[in-house]
Amino acid sequence: MHLLPGTQLPSGTTAPQYNPENHGIGIVHFGPGAFHRAHQAVYTDDVLARHGGDWRICGVSLQSTQGADILNRQKGRYSLTIRGTEKTERRIIASISHALAATRGSEAALDLLAGPSIRIVSMTVTEKAYGILGTSGKVDTSHPAVAADLRNPKDPRGLLGLLVAGFARRKAAGLPPFTVLCCDNLPENGRLIRAGVLDFANRTDPNLAGWIAENGAFPSTMVDRITPAATDAFLAETEKQLGARDSAATQTEAFTQWVVEDTFCNSRPRWEDAGVLFVPDVAPYENMKLRMLNGTHSLIAYTGFLTGKKYVRDVMQDPVLRALALAHMKNAALTLADLPAVDFKTYAAELSDRFDNSAIAHETWQIAMDGSQKMPQRIFAPATDALEAGRASATFAVATAAWMRYCLGHANGRDHDLRDPLEADLLTITRKAGSDAAQIFDGIAGIPRLMPKVLAGSSEWRADVVRYLGAMLSEGCEPALASALKNIRT
Repeated sequence: MHLLPGTQLPSGTTAPQYNPENHGIGIVHFGPGAFHRAHQAVYTDDVLARHGGDWRICGVSLQSTQGADILNRQKGRYSLTIRGTEKTERRIIASISHALAATRGSEAALDLLAGPSIRIVSMTVTEKAYGILGTSGKVDTSHPAVAADLRNPKDPRGLLGLLVAGFARRKAAGLPPFTVLCCDNLPENGRLIRAGVLDFANRTDPNLAGWIAENGAFPSTMVDRITPAATDAFLAETEKQLGARDSAATQTEAFTQWVVEDTFCNSRPRWEDAGVLFVPDVAPYENMKLRMLNGTHSLIAYTGFLTGKKYVRDVMQDPVLRALALAHMKNAALTLADLPAVDFKTYAAELSDRFDNSAIAHETWQIAMDGSQKMPQRIFAPATDALEAGRASATFAVATAAWMRYCLGHANGRDHDLRDPLEADLLTITRKAGSDAAQIFDGIAGIPRLMPKVLAGSSEWRADVVRYLGAMLSEGCEPALASALKNIRT
């Protein structure tokens, strides 16, 4: 038996505080994976319980059919397990109505996007799905989905193609545009997706591009909630607790944060009543999170994975790795402008507590994926600021060296997949270089649009990364990191 409406829930599991079938769909969300189910869908569930309204969500999967099939079998319902340091809670989320798989054809998704009830199109598809070149805002015509959709814009499969085709249908029908709400960890994500959409539209229909530019809205956002992958053990635990199989079961931490630029072109849910912070400029909050949380997460992921630590909580139990993480948060904070009502020391302490949470099994390998897409904003951008300001950049160099060591595809006596869109290039470079740290650095730093020129061209930066990477290759990762920490402390 799967989790369905009417399933008898055990004591301690909270049912939806509204009748989902009484509410229509107002949001389309691309990428209804675990993070969306632990974040935006939860805020929307809270608003539906408080205020009602036609704000349920239809999810659209871009890559697979499995996720959509699972949600549809369960009528969109799933359980959310919230693991705090002192207690665990479980609730049923019903804000998702159903899901579509774009790989089965675009017509159903386009019909939905063209519907007058749809006012917001949001997304959590990870950096590699956009097909936008770095921070330029220009589409990457070599990206498979972008290339295919530019050839056949009326039958798109990729994100940009679907958005532009959806706008085209609304314009033709005399409907207002929807607000595009990017919820991925990209710098100035609203502005970036706006530029990508307009560039794509200009290549297919310049008049449509002008209509989107004049009437559309692309608020920037900052999202934060640690959401570990659902393991077989977690799914079995959930089934035992619920007395029903929940193949979409999601687990997360108690902390959650959503900061949104309040520039919508259509109506929106009253998310502020569920804890969303609406601000005129998201960028300072985004930088804080990208550099202090996400950057430290990347450092933890690579140093932890390379030293055999499966979970973030395991990394934080290692005195050397914990000290490196804390030092990195401090260095990252020094690259930030003051933010009203935010104390960076307090924020760092909160992050440390979250990483310490023994109830959250967040795998280092999960965080390590897509490094080439994450390193530029998480590590390289603050490293550049630190270097130009003459401030300490050692922990940024350690994180970069650990990532480059990870890119060898072999650690702890076994091979591992990089799970990175540049995996082939990275493996070619590292395998050709062998144990030559300088050659690895030069090869990876030479990949176009990866490392900022000011950083790649800095002899000081190069020397630091090569020194740390060379030690990892010759001495082993644990001794090299212990030695690096001594250097940082001195």
